[in-house]
Amino acid sequence: METKQAADTLSALAHEGRLKIFRLLVQAGPEGVCAGDIATAVGAPASTLSSHLNILAYAGLIARRRESRSIIYTAAYDRMRDMLSFLMADCCNGRPEICRPIFDIATRSLCCADDQAKYDATKPA
Repeated sequence: METKQAADTLSALAHEGRLKIFRLLVQAGPEGVCAGDIATAVGAPASTLSSHLNILAYAGLIARRRESRSIIYTAAYDRMRDMLSFLMADCCNGRPEICRPIFDIATRSLCCADDQAKYDATKPA
């Protein structure tokens, strides 16, 4: 990830409402959440929600798909991983104990990456 992309990604998350939406989608997993349920969960009116979703989508942080009449939103886990990798690159100046707690958190989250890969493999192209 380039610095400009990282700045755009962080900028999209630098709003309380958008951060709530993104965390909700990360927690929801690859199944995602429909727009109405997102609005209810974060307490956002439709116009505000639409704006937030567009900003997050433009930054590459979320994806959307149509299921029948609903638009389902999901976190873009690849972009999230790229962002975390960018932030962690060359970490600690040779002192791994500083980053160990972050590594432990990421390791606990690996099960989610495996679940995402399995989900992606079963989706129709």
